[in-house]
Amino acid sequence: MNIDARGPRFGATLTTIVLAAVLVTGSGWLLAVQTAFFAAGAAAGVQNSPYGWLYRTLVRPRLGPPAETEDAAPPRFAQAVGLVFAVVGLVGYSAGPQWLGLAATAAALAAAFLNAAFAYCLGCEMYLLLRRATARSDENLVQ
Repeated sequence: MNIDARGPRFGATLTTIVLAAVLVTGSGWLLAVQTAFFAAGAAAGVQNSPYGWLYRTLVRPRLGPPAETEDAAPPRFAQAVGLVFAVVGLVGYSAGPQWLGLAATAAALAAAFLNAAFAYCLGCEMYLLLRRATARSDENLVQ
């Protein structure tokens, strides 16, 4: 399934704002909300996440048709990676150590910012690298 390539970038922009707010305020509950959004994106696909819904209903109707689409699998994988960092951040904020929450949130923020500002999705690149590695190992098994 292909999706409008602008949607994940919109979601990354909102994620950047939320994660920056988490770092500034130290708010575990705000990180919990973002964690739930990552979980929705990983489980149902980025286009069906809360940010995907906002894009589809409020932003997309005001834009022209997409110039490009992309496979939904890499952004979905990126949401799963974000979910892992957010869960680790939640553990750090709630059970300690505090630096773990800060570090995990900062790492997720850096990845979201790269996507929002430069359309460079680290999670998507990880997905593609893993696909290439598993394709090569499958070829070696056949030989």
